[in-house]
Amino acid sequence: MTLLWDQHACLPLQPDADVGPLTRFSRSGATLVSVNAGYSPHSFADSTRLLEHFSTRIAEHPGLRLGFSVEDVEIGPAGTISVAFDLEDSAPLDGDLANLQTFADLGVRTMLPTYNHANPAGSGCLDANDHGLTSWGRALVAEMNAVGMVPDGSHCSPRTGLDMCEVSTLPVVYSHSCMRSVWDHPRNITDDQARACAATGGVVGITGVGIFLGPNTPTLDAMTRHLEYAAELVGIDHVGISADHSFDADDFLSEIATNPHLFDESYTRWGPIRWMPPETFTTLGAHLSQRGWSDDDVAAVLGGNFLRVARQTWPA
Repeated sequence: MTLLWDQHACLPLQPDADVGPLTRFSRSGATLVSVNAGYSPHSFADSTRLLEHFSTRIAEHPGLRLGFSVEDVEIGPAGTISVAFDLEDSAPLDGDLANLQTFADLGVRTMLPTYNHANPAGSGCLDANDHGLTSWGRALVAEMNAVGMVPDGSHCSPRTGLDMCEVSTLPVVYSHSCMRSVWDHPRNITDDQARACAATGGVVGITGVGIFLGPNTPTLDAMTRHLEYAAELVGIDHVGISADHSFDADDFLSEIATNPHLFDESYTRWGPIRWMPPETFTTLGAHLSQRGWSDDDVAAVLGGNFLRVARQTWPA
């Protein structure tokens, strides 16, 4: 059965979080889910603590396994969910590029330089001024290439994303970003960003978050509009999917209410954010087949394209 590769999902960022909800992605075929382990408020100690907790609990939980290598993902037992990790900001590095190797050793395979707003690496998608990737950010991308971590442009500003694609020697991804030409939201990416990503050999992962798909519409039809637009723009080999499902939805909505300066009205104008349930997300392949997609195209978008990037970039 076709591999399902979900490039970003969120458990509660608490050191006692239950990993069991990940089993909601269960299906008969192989599945990879990348779980976030920190973003801009987190330190190196915070994220390493989360990674150690998540890894221990995942290894113990029936139906879940750690998937830190391509071989782990490809040979996983049918019906088992392999889990790798990602970071949504470079703040957990504590400014030390040497910490990238530690995170890679702990299973982090993807990292965003910035989360919505500027930091020492570059600008974010909600910044009024877009200064692009900084010199430190360029060094960050180079070191990510060296340790086997994929640079990710989601939440970054357009210029920062374009700069990443220019300086990276390996594929760049947008792990959980929709298309701005389909729905004009600052978290969505421009056609130029998508083209630059594809030129690196990378993948744009269309996400299932309602406010990024349309006016808070986390439906398969809305997701398919973005997928088909992206596939027409950059080719089927450069499009993937990412649920970006927040199992910590209550925490995230509370964060928006508590720290409105971190988010703009594009996050709130449609009411509480709605996420596509994993049970719906796992039926996307059947939905695309019903629309007339070929088996090869469905397989590429559901997981084959992100798997190709992993083969090119992940540590052996």
